[in-house]
Amino acid sequence: MKTLRSNINFWTSLILVTVFLILFSCSKNSSGPEEKPPAIPPASSFLMDFEFFTSQDTTGGVNSDGIPGNHLLSYQNWGHAAFNVLFWNTFITIGLAVPVAAFLESFRHEPVQQPNGKWLWSYSFKVFNITHTAKLYGSISNDGTEWEMYISKAGAYTDFLWYEGNADLPGTHGTWTVYNKPEDPTPLLLIEWHRDVNAGTADIKYTNIVPNGPENGGYIFYGITDATPFDAFYDIYNKGLDNHTLIEWSRETKEGRVQDEHRFVDTDWHCWNEMLEDIVCPQ
Repeated sequence: MKTLRSNINFWTSLILVTVFLILFSCSKNSSGPEEKPPAIPPASSFLMDFEFFTSQDTTGGVNSDGIPGNHLLSYQNWGHAAFNVLFWNTFITIGLAVPVAAFLESFRHEPVQQPNGKWLWSYSFKVFNITHTAKLYGSISNDGTEWEMYISKAGAYTDFLWYEGNADLPGTHGTWTVYNKPEDPTPLLLIEWHRDVNAGTADIKYTNIVPNGPENGGYIFYGITDATPFDAFYDIYNKGLDNHTLIEWSRETKEGRVQDEHRFVDTDWHCWNEMLEDIVCPQ
């Protein structure tokens, strides 16, 4: 009986030691989310690409400084497309200069894990030569990553939640909610984005979500596709006019077209060539 009891104790101890070693080994070799910071969503998840319509220089339409030119008849189609895009470009680059600058600066810094498990990117940045400070918090869950951006300006406001968002773990899609300003912290803009790195396609959409605002529901939707001959597009919806401005162009040749029933009083496409000059659309 004593020998039997000794054998039982021996095997019990051996099993416990084995289990402990396995658990310790797994814990030691683990590289779970709590040990590695989440990847910040790409810049293209927050900032829409307006370059094609802001970098062209023509004698009509809009020049490289975004200033309306002479609007010669030969550039009316491209010029109308550029005018609609520039409205949103101005709103983002000037109206949202602070949160945009804060986001772009985040990629230049390393995070520190906080006691609650979140990761913190903390840094200073300048807008219009005025210093601001940012605190970007990121965390990982089973559903993906979650983000909060708090911005401060000395003597004006402290830790204002300017935007928050989420993304899937592979970084293929997500959303941001942008708030208006420290004096009026109401929802302003919903950003939805997708990308397929392998296919080289992506899209991003800004939607006006100002509560009870006259343009609530208006949006600009931009995308890069694998379609031919036009592989880039904008869909701009003016809520007040209940009107769509559809724009498509080739990123390689610069040829494109625009459709706008309110402007042209028809639903036809209106085209331009590689020189951005008006042409009759090919059949």
